[in-house]
Amino acid sequence: MHNTDHGKIHATTVPEDTSSSDAPGRSHSAHSMSRRQFLAMKAGAYLALTKPRVIELLLVTTFPSMILAQGGLPNLVLVLHTLIGGALAAGAAGVLNCYIDRDIDEVMNRTKRRPLVTGEVSPREALVFGWVLTAISLAWFAVFVHIQAALLTAGAIAIYVVGYTIILKRRTAQNIVWGGLAGCMPVFIGWSAVTETLSWGAVMLFLVIFFWTPPHYWPLSMKFKRDYANAGVPMLPVVAGTRRVAFEMIAYTIAMIIASLGVWFFERDKMTWVYPVVALALGVWFLWMCIDMYRKARSGARKVGEMKVFHGSITYLTLLFVAVAVDVFLPL
Repeated sequence: MHNTDHGKIHATTVPEDTSSSDAPGRSHSAHSMSRRQFLAMKAGAYLALTKPRVIELLLVTTFPSMILAQGGLPNLVLVLHTLIGGALAAGAAGVLNCYIDRDIDEVMNRTKRRPLVTGEVSPREALVFGWVLTAISLAWFAVFVHIQAALLTAGAIAIYVVGYTIILKRRTAQNIVWGGLAGCMPVFIGWSAVTETLSWGAVMLFLVIFFWTPPHYWPLSMKFKRDYANAGVPMLPVVAGTRRVAFEMIAYTIAMIIASLGVWFFERDKMTWVYPVVALALGVWFLWMCIDMYRKARSGARKVGEMKVFHGSITYLTLLFVAVAVDVFLPL
């Protein structure tokens, strides 16, 4: 619930548009398409603001956490309610992040096609949409899951929107480290949905994602280092050399591997030996990619394979949580 700044949501350089048709390039395009096409375009723009790919990754960690908490297959209606609420909450956080960051999105090549930059959605529309999604997601959890899950969800949104986007992102190179706490919260939310409490197994899964976040996001920051520099966002690869970044990624990855094995240690009554073997193998594989990046950086190579590590990190997390889910059902 991956994804800033001057302490005030309105402290951005882009003026508040009160009409979506006032945005540059919008009026002509709106007149040249049918109402159905316009509504489809608008719906697509609203969807893009929710950052669907981030939502997918968050949901990948929620369901396996629920399975491990249950020690088997949880109530499927509860799973559905939890996943819907989680998607709404993650979408709300993504929309509010886009609203606050619209000034820096405008100067970054990676984000300059986002709907608030192109004018497909006005700032006011985005702000209302974000708050509406927030209210619906919290009400959804309160009604269909329970209050504790709703409170954890509120905390996740607050960490991402206030902690990361408003306070940390433009102030410190450790922004993604502590802002990444929001991405860890789906584990707690899913676990709590099933048990109405938390355990050390949930804490270990939480720490896996916490330690995974920097070596996942910093390679992407390396790729778009110039973008972040132009936007005045002090991501670690902007303010430090590639060698130091790669070294810190190795340290976080080692901690991540230890946490992944900690999951089995605390939940071994529900799991087999298959999970720790898979977790260790995946961890060593990802660690080797980080070490290889460090070796290339140390040798002065211009290309260090940062996007290979970025995509590898997604593969690692997905397969690890698949292993969490599958292992519970193994008759060993």
